[in-house]
Amino acid sequence: MAEQQTYNYTVVRQFSIMTIVWGIVGMLVGVLIAAQLAWPVLNFDIPWLTFGRLRPLHTNAVVFAFGGCALFATSYYVVQRTCHTRLAFGPLAAFTFWGWQLVILLAAITLPLGITSSKEYAELEWPIDILITLVWVSYALVFFGTILKRRVPHIYVANWFFGAMIITVAMLHLVNSVAVPVSLLKSYSAYAGVQDAMIQWWYGHNAVGFFLTAGFLGIMYYFVPKQAGRPVYSYRLSVVHFWALIFTYIWAGPHHLHYTALPDWAQSLGMVMSLILLAPSWGGMINGIMTLSGAWEKLRTDPVLRLLIVSISFYGMSTFEGPMMSIKTVNALSHYTDWTIGHVHSGALGWVALVSMGSLYYLIPRLFGRELYSLKLVEVHFWTATIGIVLYITSMWVAGIMQGLMWRATNTDGTLTYSFVESVQAMHPYYIVRFLGGAFFLFGSLVMAWNLWKTIKGAQPAVGTIPEPAAAH
Repeated sequence: MAEQQTYNYTVVRQFSIMTIVWGIVGMLVGVLIAAQLAWPVLNFDIPWLTFGRLRPLHTNAVVFAFGGCALFATSYYVVQRTCHTRLAFGPLAAFTFWGWQLVILLAAITLPLGITSSKEYAELEWPIDILITLVWVSYALVFFGTILKRRVPHIYVANWFFGAMIITVAMLHLVNSVAVPVSLLKSYSAYAGVQDAMIQWWYGHNAVGFFLTAGFLGIMYYFVPKQAGRPVYSYRLSVVHFWALIFTYIWAGPHHLHYTALPDWAQSLGMVMSLILLAPSWGGMINGIMTLSGAWEKLRTDPVLRLLIVSISFYGMSTFEGPMMSIKTVNALSHYTDWTIGHVHSGALGWVALVSMGSLYYLIPRLFGRELYSLKLVEVHFWTATIGIVLYITSMWVAGIMQGLMWRATNTDGTLTYSFVESVQAMHPYYIVRFLGGAFFLFGSLVMAWNLWKTIKGAQPAVGTIPEPAAAH
């Protein structure tokens, strides 16, 4: 086909398939550690199966393996389609795929062995950090090289979000990962004390802000209009959304360090910027959902579109909750509790995972020229995933607020009403519900994997679902 020569779909296919594979691996580990919190005997007294070893494996697998592969796949597809040109530096694009898989494999080996830098979302040791840098610089060259050789003057807004994600994540990774190696497998951060904490959460919150928000907003701005068959609600709003988000997000990190040794002015700055962040976040959510104007009835019959729209709703909800939790008086109750875990997963499962899965349902049939195997199974996936998310986040909200209240309850003589062990004991039923929520979500992901596998293996090319025709040159 002429289009197969026009665009490089090989690397998009590879990343799309590995998105599904790593998603299931990461979620499986997540369900296991959720079960361990409810039933600690499930670590089997094996060091590399303990919660402390598997938890960073889970976060790295779902954020960088699943989320990362989804971003590579969608950004490579979108930048080609919207620039009407083939990916720049083909061999380099192939290197980004194999290099990224090697990073993930090394993470899967080192983290269970306890080889870690102990920095949140940046646990991998210095040799792997260097490999990440090489892959990421190659990614930037491919992406921006494609933009430079575009055959249309306009740069579509989705590419702005992908581009900002690539540049900012590079900066965050380089600064936060500066370390002094003492051996091949051990290094110490170049920073110390409160400076180390500040740089870590400048990185940590903006890994959420740029990797898990800006990048996935790029997905939203392309795939929601495509699946809905409607233009984006307001292009002007999308540009305002972009600049407001990019300027504000980078300042929000200190809200992770309320009531710590961080100077009070820096804590307050993080809180204020987090509250301002509500405006661009909701502007983006409204823009995504209102893209359905005049086509609301499609939600009844199109479960893929429903996945995408519900993901935007979760984006709106978690970006309301985050600023609220950054307010110091709220944070005094929520900090260090499982309310934070509920908040993270409303964004991670509800927003990141669902928008990625919706885009995969759009991409896979077009990349392989096959009819989607079963819309009914998408329906099953949608409901099991949604029920799983609701079980997960509501159990963690209730548990977290209960934790916060128990920890600060005092008797008339000023002594604590509850011991820490009593608060842990009170958590048990909520941990079981959280485990069930995770199991529901994992089941939905397995249904998706089966559905897309059957789609790829479809016997006959489908009429009308072959990849979109190449742009006329």
